[in-house]
Amino acid sequence: MNDKMTDVMAEPETKTSATDDKKPNVFKRFHDLRENNSEKYKGLNMILMLVFPVFISSMAEINQGKTLTHFMDFVLAHPTVMMFNITVAFVIYAFLLTIFRRGWVASLVQGFVYMALSITELFKYGTNGNHLILSDMKLIKSVKSLKSFAYIKITPALIFYCAVVVAFIFVLFYFNPTLPRHIPFKRTFIAVACTVVGAAIIIVPAFYTPIYNVFGLDTTAATNAFILNEKFDNNSFLAFIIETASESYANRLVEPKNYSEEVVDEITDDVQIVGSDDFNGGVKPNVIVIMSESYADFRVFDQLKIDDKYYEGFDKAREEGYAGTAITPTYASYTVRSEFELLFGLPVRGIKAPNMPQRVLAEREQPALAQYYKSWGYHTAYVHPFLSSFYSRSRIYKQFGFDTMLFHDDIDNTTDFTVPVEHYGTYVDDKTVYNQLQDLVKTTDDPIYIHTTTMQNHQPYDQGEDPNDEFGNYLQWVQHSNEGLTVFLDSLKKIDEPTLVFFVGDHFPSLRGETSVYNQLDLNGENCSVLYEQKYFIWSNYDADFSQVPDEPVSFFYMPYVLIDIIDAPHDAFIEKMDNFMKTVPIYSVDYNDGTPDNKELDILTYDRVIGDVMSPCPIPEEVLTATKGEEK
Repeated sequence: MNDKMTDVMAEPETKTSATDDKKPNVFKRFHDLRENNSEKYKGLNMILMLVFPVFISSMAEINQGKTLTHFMDFVLAHPTVMMFNITVAFVIYAFLLTIFRRGWVASLVQGFVYMALSITELFKYGTNGNHLILSDMKLIKSVKSLKSFAYIKITPALIFYCAVVVAFIFVLFYFNPTLPRHIPFKRTFIAVACTVVGAAIIIVPAFYTPIYNVFGLDTTAATNAFILNEKFDNNSFLAFIIETASESYANRLVEPKNYSEEVVDEITDDVQIVGSDDFNGGVKPNVIVIMSESYADFRVFDQLKIDDKYYEGFDKAREEGYAGTAITPTYASYTVRSEFELLFGLPVRGIKAPNMPQRVLAEREQPALAQYYKSWGYHTAYVHPFLSSFYSRSRIYKQFGFDTMLFHDDIDNTTDFTVPVEHYGTYVDDKTVYNQLQDLVKTTDDPIYIHTTTMQNHQPYDQGEDPNDEFGNYLQWVQHSNEGLTVFLDSLKKIDEPTLVFFVGDHFPSLRGETSVYNQLDLNGENCSVLYEQKYFIWSNYDADFSQVPDEPVSFFYMPYVLIDIIDAPHDAFIEKMDNFMKTVPIYSVDYNDGTPDNKELDILTYDRVIGDVMSPCPIPEEVLTATKGEEK
């Protein structure tokens, strides 16, 4: 009786427990099924893990190449390169397996990285015609600002390729291939071996050189963007990233072997200072440097038949002032390379031509050109109508000697500008920038030195009369910029302050990879030098002496010294040495001419001033420089 009552009383509790456990049991049963699959389908699991590196290598290539046909054409033309890709994928997969044990986890990690890089390459080349290299990943912190640059289009093909990868990883998840737990030593050995091989293939020439040769990788030195793109055509996506990483490491910046105070003194002591130091009788003109984003004169290509109307304001300024050609250190992107040369008067080649030179500077007060103007009694200003955080400009450039720094951030809706801000297309109208420059001139009592890097003409060029006519829209942007330029220069004619203006584009614009006007021009690594030749003008509202301006093209980094000579500013031994270099080595740019030999003196001076101990003559007071060096340490 008591037993029956106990059973009856226990029944509701038993039923409730069954109901409560029903849902967890589904997951438990699936978990048990997967664990059982690990043992039941060992043969299949081994095949799945062997196939995955081949699969993910192929899918990454198919995705960035857009079509299976393109991929097959590449494999047929370069089968050994594809074998290299697969071999590397096996090494990476083996390493991930030893770390995670679970095949699906290793596949998920490798699949995500491969497809993420593949998608990034797809969008990057589609945006600016340049292929992805690992150093580009340094810009990941600026992803929110990059969104305004990129042409990002989610296509059905892209969705399908990603879905195929996800499906394969789910199959691995279901069958659950797993490495045994009882081989820790073997797992450790494999992980270490894979790590050593991975590192050696990037940093040890004696190891990777024969491997690259055996697999037939293109190892041509990428001295300009077009040669780099040609290398991509031969190596395709994955091998290209690895080979260019090896090349970048081999060309990494290191302290020159003979860098010392004695050597620096020898370089700068052999000059005779000839500057008069009196600013043409004591009058210090305002100096305005305008580096116009993506501004380029496409009339150099006769076959394009560009109407002069687009460049009317530019032509007028060149007629009224001095017209010349400067050799830019970059093409289509990496504005900061051009900016570095104009701000420092030093060649990026002197520090191994990094894409983002501001990332290698020492964290201390820097002897940029603004420091010289500041020492001469000028107010110094930097104006950029874009995010202060992009390329870390606000943090890094504050060490360059600027008294005033003005930025405009559309994303955070903040601005330092003191004039009304208007936009033309995606970015701040150049006319707004010119108004800001004029306001700085009018409101500053001292003579002023201004460097401005504009933004209006930056891509995307999908706004205009025809959204699909990228080049036509670009020319419309240039015409609008020139109209504002004319108004700006006319306004300077009406002020009493002598003002000197230097205007140049930072580089030819980024245009879409496969459909750009550059492809129509059949440009390649051998005939692309014209894209590094930027027309400029120097203009003044007073009787400036342009007689000492070089008639022949010179590199960007010499132009600050040209301006210093025009205003007759004081020379120290460093400035005098750079003036001498301008005569003996007028062009020092591997992108423009890789046949120019290295100049050890230029390289040592460049290293000394931006990375080393600043042992060359410098405008920064010794106590300031010493203090900031201490902070760096």
